Amino acid sequence: MKQLRHITALTAVVCLSIVSGCETSSSQLSAAQQLQSPASSDAPLHNISWTMHLNLPVPDDAEMVRLVENKFNVNLDIWDLENNKYEALLDMKLAQGEIPDLFRIRQPQDLLKYQQQGLLAEIPEEMLKQYAPSIMKAIKENAPAYQNAGKIDGKYYGIPVINPTNIYRIPVVYRKDWLDKLGLPVPETLSDFEKVIYAFANEDPDGNGMKDTYGLSREGMNVVFGAFGQIVFADQLYFGVKNEKLVIGALEPEMKQALHYLRKWYADGVIDPEFVTGENKGGYKHLSHAFINGKIGMTSMGNYYHWIQNGDYWVMKDQGSANGEEIPVEATFNVKELTAGNPQARIVFGQPFRGPEGKRGSKAYDMLMSFTAIGADAAKEPGKMETILQILDDVSANPDLDEYTSMKYGIKGTHWTWAGDSKEDVIVLPPYDTMFNYQNTIGANLGMTVPLIPKERREQWASTLGLDQDGIYNALEVATPSLIDNGAELIKLKNKAYVAFITGEKPLEDFDRFVQEFMRAGGKEVLREANDWYSQHAVKGRNHV
Repeated sequence: MKQLRHITALTAVVCLSIVSGCETSSSQLSAAQQLQSPASSDAPLHNISWTMHLNLPVPDDAEMVRLVENKFNVNLDIWDLENNKYEALLDMKLAQGEIPDLFRIRQPQDLLKYQQQGLLAEIPEEMLKQYAPSIMKAIKENAPAYQNAGKIDGKYYGIPVINPTNIYRIPVVYRKDWLDKLGLPVPETLSDFEKVIYAFANEDPDGNGMKDTYGLSREGMNVVFGAFGQIVFADQLYFGVKNEKLVIGALEPEMKQALHYLRKWYADGVIDPEFVTGENKGGYKHLSHAFINGKIGMTSMGNYYHWIQNGDYWVMKDQGSANGEEIPVEATFNVKELTAGNPQARIVFGQPFRGPEGKRGSKAYDMLMSFTAIGADAAKEPGKMETILQILDDVSANPDLDEYTSMKYGIKGTHWTWAGDSKEDVIVLPPYDTMFNYQNTIGANLGMTVPLIPKERREQWASTLGLDQDGIYNALEVATPSLIDNGAELIKLKNKAYVAFITGEKPLEDFDRFVQEFMRAGGKEVLREANDWYSQHAVKGRNHV
């Protein structure tokens, strides 16, 4: 099991450096200087199209983009590809013959697809080591099991993006005020959970005198499946490990037991009848509107940082004092929306409840979050690939603490400052401290995530919640040719069958027939190729508990 899976309680408040004890290099130009004058009076060396994580568009005159352009004497064209619609928007560009030079591959399974389509450049390993040394050092030291994850036929086509905060699984969330009103504890077993959701549905937990609440919806079902050792509802096929081989979780016989419960609960009116369309009704994809609007009392949607309540931990803010002051953190995302409509509402995290055989777990995102690649056309222009790698290394993993922090938060003194001489806490300055995703607005966070040990206050808080335990990860983190060809249709087939079983449209006796149909539709080849890959490349236990 790789090192990042064993991170326990964290002691530092914030550690943003890659190499401890770094000092600002006197040879570096200040941010203000770099914004005022280009690195050279010559014409830009390269025009570089760039894709990144975007929740808001990056303006053409964004400060941090200009800073990078001047530093490296290039023009950056940041593609406006909203994260919620990233693949669809990217595919439209690709269909028009446009290939980004810095190519973000959001879903790891898509690396092989894009390589097969001839859209990616091979990145020579020696070039990576020479021009992106800090990124490669961070991967080698902190995530060695993933060093070769971006290779196809022994050649690099993608730099693995390893997210260290994915050691924390998706939380299991309940309406605490509902539990308190009904005199119920947070459930620890499947039997306990059943009592809770029936009470949520039948005992008027919101006190409005109407029977209009339910126990759970689609995302909560994954915790039920987790009580039998698998995950079913996800945007990819979820593979588990049994007897040293990969299996497709949705096809395993114990899922019939889980479906027996869900089918009964649905018939009894305990499950939200709109579970088929999901809990999110548009906008930011990690919001559970069914939970926010008081329709359900339990969910497992969104990550831990989408469920922060007022005062869960303390943060540094600019309150007019020289070094800032500590104040309670404010509610975020789901909790913010929930309490805006119902100020008395409270939430509580529970551990995944145990099933009949003691199994438990909730969905977890793989440590291998995505890939960063270079578009095929970039390799045709001499020196362009080297320049892209230099920029990527600088904006992602600069070993200078001040420079690294500026690449993340913006210009020091304008967007952020240190809270004291120790350089442990960052204070985001007004008005940016209250702006949604201001980093996109100023063009910060241009780079990729590197696997540094998470030590910020938010992650300190997360580490106290037990979220680094009981995560169920996808045991297949890459794509195979047959998965590319058949994966989308197999997911549709699986989802359609599960909905039919839960709603009673199909009898559970048809489960084995569904498995046979799935295998005939390409599942057999997908499973064979997955096990071929697993036997040759997988580090046993990687990403799994």
